[in-house]
Parts: sequence; C-alpha cells; structure tokens
Amino acid sequence: MRTIETLVPQAGQTDTEGLRAFDADALAGHVADPAHPWWRRRACVVALAGRVPEHRVAGLIARIHDPDDVGEVRIALLDLLADRAELLPWLQHKDRRKEGWYGMSAAILKARGLLGDRSAAGELATLAAEPWPRLREIGEAGLDALVTRYGTEAVLADVGDARPQDRAFRVRMRHRAGQDVTDELADPDRAVAYLTQSLLTDPDRLRGYLGEAPTAEAKLWAAYALHRLTGDAAETRAIHDSLGRPRVEVEGLDDELREAVLHEYGHDCEEWSDPRWRVEAICAGPPVQPDEDEQLRRAVAALTAAGLAPEPPVSCGEDHRQGGGTYHVIRFGESEISLSTLGRFATSHEDEPAARAALEAAGFRWIDPATGAIRVTGLCVYYFGGREPLDVSTLLFYWQD
Repeated sequence: MRTIETLVPQAGQTDTEGLRAFDADALAGHVADPAHPWWRRRACVVALAGRVPEHRVAGLIARIHDPDDVGEVRIALLDLLADRAELLPWLQHKDRRKEGWYGMSAAILKARGLLGDRSAAGELATLAAEPWPRLREIGEAGLDALVTRYGTEAVLADVGDARPQDRAFRVRMRHRAGQDVTDELADPDRAVAYLTQSLLTDPDRLRGYLGEAPTAEAKLWAAYALHRLTGDAAETRAIHDSLGRPRVEVEGLDDELREAVLHEYGHDCEEWSDPRWRVEAICAGPPVQPDEDEQLRRAVAALTAAGLAPEPPVSCGEDHRQGGGTYHVIRFGESEISLSTLGRFATSHEDEPAARAALEAAGFRWIDPATGAIRVTGLCVYYFGGREPLDVSTLLFYWQD
C-alpha cells in the first residue's frame, strides 16, 4: 500500500501524480502536523490544489499563522488558500512586516493582491520592479489579480506615477492594452526606459521616433531597441554617428581598458546602465579575443625565468572551488598573481615587484591600485547581489560564485 512517505521518500523526490491522486484529507492532515519533514509537507500542499477539505481549512490557516513553522510550507499554503477571505485581516496586520522567513513578505503581499486588497498595490508595484525574476513574478501576479478584480484604471490610480516602479507598472498595463508605449523611452529612470524598449516590436515606429524623441538618451534607447529587433549594426552605427557618437567618459579609463570592459560587459549589463554603453558596445564590433593558453604559457615562462618557480595556472573558479570569472591565478611560493582573460592585464593583491617586472618585460600590463580603483560609471554589472558600477580591478578580475 502506498503512503505519503513512499510517495515523497526524500527531499526533491516526489511522485507528483501519485500524490495528486492520494486522499485529500490525509494530505491535509499531514500538512497540519509540523512534526513531519517540511519538504514532505510542502509537496502535500502542492498536491492539494483545488481539493482542500473544508473541515481542514482552519488547521491549515493555523500553520500559516505560526511564525515558527517553516516558511516554505507557509508560503505554499498562502498560494493554496488564496481564495480564503478570512486570511485578509492577518495578512494586513502591521506585524506581518516583521516576518523573518525568506520570501514570506513577498508571498504575503501576493496573497493580499489575490484577495483583492487594493492597499497593497503600491508595495506590489515595488515588488514587480525588483531585479530578481522570481520576485517580479510574485509582484506581477498580485497586481494582475487586482486588475482582474477592479480594472486597470482603478489600480493605476491606486499606484500613481510618482516612482519609477509605479511608472513601470503603467508601461506594462499600457502595453497589455495594445497601446504604443514608445514615448515611455523618454522616462528619466533607466529601468523604466529599459522595460519600455524590451516591449517594442515595430522597427519603423522606432525609426520615426528617432526624429521626435525629446532627449538624447531616449534616442539611444530607440537605437538600442531597433538593433534588438533588426540586428543591423550598420544602421546602429549610422544613428550613433548622427548623434555625435556619445559615450560615457570615465577619467583615467584609457582606450585599452575601455575596450576590454566594453566588450565583456557592454552587451549584457544591468537595466540601470547608461544606454551610451549599450550602443557603443554594438558599434564597436566584435572583440579580438586574446589567446588564453598562449598568454598563460608566456606568463609562466616569464615568472620561471625570473626564478619565481610558478605553479600551473588555475582558473578563478577552480581557485575558489566554485563559480567562474575572468582571470587565472598563478601561485609562486607564498605569493600569487592574477591574469585577466580580457586582455594582457595582470595584478596581485600584494606588492610583487619581481613578478611585475617579469610580466611587464613579457608584454603584460600591470594593473596597479590606482588604475584598479577607477570606477566605470554608468555601467551596472551584477556582482554578489549588487547591480552597481564596479571598479576596473573587479571588472578585469571578476569572480562570481
């Protein structure tokens, strides 16, 4: 005889169909008992979709209310019981802002939206503008539920348009209604402008907008969106030329450094980045990739000739035992140097005059602390949860777990 334990023997191992066919009362009873493993209880919650026994509802709501129960179970229960109006007073209570479980605050906001709480609209708009896709989806689900219940205009009025997050919601609603949102490319917030360009689908409309856009930045967003649709780099270069080839000037960032950073990050930077970087990256053409193997051989030979007895190079991911990035590490004695994969760049956390002299003689460029500290403004790059402009050292010698 099959049991809940045999249907979910371990975390991540669920017989979904078998659990879905299992007795709903038994599943609900299992969920209501916090003594069972949370991952098995959560699987049971998912299997209860659309068939919660009415006499079990109060016990399941009690699990949601219990701050000591596991967040994953409580979040799943909020989705399962999203139609229970008796949950709303608890969801709206000011103590809900103190919820400590990761993801619980977002789930509560979504539940408020699903239950028709218009007072949650502004916070849901904030959530829908988060950079993390999972959080965005939660925020959008709550807002969409409000729109379905009350209509677009009512929810737009609730949200307003004072903040970039509010205007991003407005753009999404206008686009959903079939309206042309090209004019939103002129929004002063780059995240809103980026969202707008991602929704546009008419190259001819964008070409026409180039002559009427109220700001240079709006023209750049139009050029970027146009290239996304057509892939015509020659057209993008012509537009760039007509605008005077605008670019973000960074003090101390010479052409060699700029080219390395531009090719690596300009095409795939974060949405808050200055569009001048994006368009410049398109117009720059394909990069000349360094021969990493030859570069490593040359570095090892130079360090060996200097009597430093280098160990075999390892990638930064191998060195950290996880992740990856844009450099290799070569150790010698108690010291180490880093070699960038983006060009002929080398550096070390410590002062290594012998290694520096050997590598510079072999054609490498040493990135000293002053050069490494140059912040590349306007180019936002993801780095350990942050999405801000980074310095040259971090960009050339980038590692992410």
